[in-house]
Amino acid sequence: MSGKSKQNAVKTMVVTDGDGRMLFCSPTQHGSCADITHARQLGLVRLLEGGPAAEILADAGYQGLGAQTGGRVVTPPHRKFKKNAPDWYAAMYERQRKAHSSRRIRVERGIAHLKNWRALARHLGRREHISDTVQAVAGLLSHQQTADLIPARQV
Repeated sequence: MSGKSKQNAVKTMVVTDGDGRMLFCSPTQHGSCADITHARQLGLVRLLEGGPAAEILADAGYQGLGAQTGGRVVTPPHRKFKKNAPDWYAAMYERQRKAHSSRRIRVERGIAHLKNWRALARHLGRREHISDTVQAVAGLLSHQQTADLIPARQV
């Protein structure tokens, strides 16, 4: 693709809990970096291999991490038939895909809360500063979500 609109894309890896609350937000990478490469560079594979048993719901960009982490990373099902799929397979694939997306919707909403902050939705600054902005917004969002869990004190 050509044009200036494609040259400023950045990616960050976001980890949320089951309720969509922010747990981790990585520094940004260039948009051309594959999701699975970003996860490997951050050491996610080593962390999950030796860490506690936890299930991570990921999108299709992380397919292949499930085998490397002992099944801890769950991705949408891989489509085995590109064309002329049998009816039974098409129905099974749709059920599996829908089940995965139904569980992952909370994660997507957590990511959407991050994107709703004006500093990220309308970033007009330099590309070099976006990583600091993302980290600051993620910290503020995490603090806000944690503060919402603590009951207010009666004075």
